[in-house]
Amino acid sequence: MWDANFEEILRRFVPFLDADEQLEPDTSLRDLGLDSMGIIEMMGVLEAEYQVRFLDDMLNMQTFATPGALWESVSKMVEPVS
Repeated sequence: MWDANFEEILRRFVPFLDADEQLEPDTSLRDLGLDSMGIIEMMGVLEAEYQVRFLDDMLNMQTFATPGALWESVSKMVEPVS
């Protein structure tokens, strides 16, 4: 699954998720209240936290559809290149 920093960041941008509610990997972020402005702001926070850059081909609704999809994208960017 994802790390605690990722969940903390994500929770800041999903206003319809209660503080004690579990964040499931396949839950729609849009249903939790993530809007286009939130995506832009969250992207900046994630880039700073993980020292990554979202490339143009990642800027689509699939990347930001669910916590699982977003974490998959972030974790791939963080993986060291061998």
